[in-house]
Amino acid sequence: MATKASRSAARMMMAPAVVLLLGWMLVPLIMTLWFSFRTYLPLRGGDQGWTGFDNYVRFVTSSAFWPAVQTTLVIVIGVLAITVVLGVLLAMLLDQPMWGQGVVRILVIAPFFVMPTVSALVWKNMFMDPVNGLFSHLWRFFGAEPVSWLSDAAMPSIIMIVSWQWLPFATLILLTAIQSLDSEQLEAAEMDGAPPLKRFFFIVLPHLSRAITIVILIQTIFLLAIFAEIFVTTGGAFGTRTLSYLIFQRVLESQNVGLGSAGGVYAIILANIVAIFLMRIVGKNLDN
Repeated sequence: MATKASRSAARMMMAPAVVLLLGWMLVPLIMTLWFSFRTYLPLRGGDQGWTGFDNYVRFVTSSAFWPAVQTTLVIVIGVLAITVVLGVLLAMLLDQPMWGQGVVRILVIAPFFVMPTVSALVWKNMFMDPVNGLFSHLWRFFGAEPVSWLSDAAMPSIIMIVSWQWLPFATLILLTAIQSLDSEQLEAAEMDGAPPLKRFFFIVLPHLSRAITIVILIQTIFLLAIFAEIFVTTGGAFGTRTLSYLIFQRVLESQNVGLGSAGGVYAIILANIVAIFLMRIVGKNLDN
């Protein structure tokens, strides 16, 4: 049983890590808040003084803000829909006994460990290149005109690239959940004459509800900050400029640190609103 002295010793040993973690999180946040209230132009005179909420007003009233928010949400919803649906199907497939099951599982999960920049470059140059890409060769083989994916279908292309990267994560979580399902329930339902679709919708899917909620929560938090794939492929053009890419443009391309910092605060607020909403859903699922 823990004594008062042992608890104090535990707190003392944990204190350096807690302080380091708080500093790691709070210092950038405080600096972002500080610059968001100032006019800071690195190449045009540096710090030009306090501006109050002017940066916030300019950022939210710019013509690029709401389209960037809309693009961000479209990408998040599109990727979630693809990864959850295909993740459930892949998890059910991988749960079936097959030859080389371990190797197949490793190959399915492998894309998750590829860096986003590398993943985007592979898709851009090997698959979606309108001249030498694999898709262009397939289109020509069937007698069709190759598609310039990253300009003519930029948004579906980005969703496809990001979904490919996050699908293994969803599959891994859902496969773990499926393996915890009591097989006796499925066997009893099968003996009672329940068809496969009813067994899926009334037994498997309810069992996966918690895992699906966790997948949606984690992926949403990361997808709201999607940047590398857009930077490498479209450069924010053709309607693919997200909120994080807009902030990048304001800070580095326009060299307006104050305006970009205000955008960063808006991004933090948006992420927290979505996270709180999803956490409530997770809490309700875990209570059931």
